[in-house]
Amino acid sequence: MRFQTPLLRAVLIRRYKRFLADIRLEDGSEAVAHCANPGKMTGLADPGTRIWVERNDDPRKKLRYAWRLAELSGGHLACVDTAAANRVIRQALEAGDIPQLTGYGAIRPEQRYGEKSRIDFLLEEPGRKDAYVEVKSVTLSRETGLAEFPDTRTERGTRHLQELAGIARQGGRAVLLYLVQRSDCDRITVAADIDPAYAAALIDARAAGLEVLAHRADLTPERITIGPPLPAG
Repeated sequence: MRFQTPLLRAVLIRRYKRFLADIRLEDGSEAVAHCANPGKMTGLADPGTRIWVERNDDPRKKLRYAWRLAELSGGHLACVDTAAANRVIRQALEAGDIPQLTGYGAIRPEQRYGEKSRIDFLLEEPGRKDAYVEVKSVTLSRETGLAEFPDTRTERGTRHLQELAGIARQGGRAVLLYLVQRSDCDRITVAADIDPAYAAALIDARAAGLEVLAHRADLTPERITIGPPLPAG
């Protein structure tokens, strides 16, 4: 996934109301940027963090900038745009870059399933079980090299696991795919201390037959693509 316009360097002044951020551009001017991330963004939203923003010239949108990347120590990057994960995974599915999910002719995003949920991708192929694929963007890391999900309590995420467990129990194929959107991690685990209910639901879903996959994203200021698989503990 390439960014639509070249990213610009900036410094974060503050993040507030979850979806807004005051920023200072390299020329010294200040602006408000959209932050497409409803989570806590622990370690990514401290004032003074060096960030990358995308300029938007669409007159229909209120904000001229969107916050895309945060710089980490050691020259690493993290993508703060949770919506980017689905775009990256869709391109990877279409290109056949996820071996466990190849061989499906139809890739249908945002399909209703369960009682009141939408699956990120429904994969279909005659003669095969449909694959229900839920994608989660991961940006939390409290230990060097270890990514964690979630970064806050997520009733929605727990509901998704329960719905996926239901699919698996009925004989369908249910897949949870974590995309770690930071370049400094090579492992992933569940943050059970942050959301015990999510952790318990994941154990239950895996017992029902849920497949859990994880990949790290390859991040640059020009594009985000799927990177190597990670062990999903």
